[in-house]
Amino acid sequence: MQFYYGQQMPLRILDEAEFWKHQEEEHTVVIRELVKGLEPEFVDALKKWEAALAETHQQVVRYIETVIRSGANVTNELHQHVIQLVSYCLQESLSFIRLCEQIKNESAAVSGNPTAKVVLVHIIRESEYFTGIAQALLYNTQNAT
Repeated sequence: MQFYYGQQMPLRILDEAEFWKHQEEEHTVVIRELVKGLEPEFVDALKKWEAALAETHQQVVRYIETVIRSGANVTNELHQHVIQLVSYCLQESLSFIRLCEQIKNESAAVSGNPTAKVVLVHIIRESEYFTGIAQALLYNTQNAT
């Protein structure tokens, strides 16, 4: 992601968050469907994550609509709310990564499924991509104040 969007930056980062929260939500289903015999505690955790990520996704969509309606007049208060939401999304993604790592490393069902290991690594890398974008935005925002 490029950082030359200027006034459009809140919308640009929200677009990224909207895309990646939806991806992570879908990834919970991919893992459950791919790993036959996945331990019930991981299945339950993934179902809870699916719901949580869906809620975050919807919250991001609501903020996108708010920023669009505000036009070129993104208030400082709205900008701060966007930054807080991005921070929340970052923390949520880091926690989701930890769950995926735990499943990859501790699940007996995954240990016998090389494809599942590859998919989990791919899912982790995709979430890490988003965390990099979010961290860069938050770092740039902190340095600007």
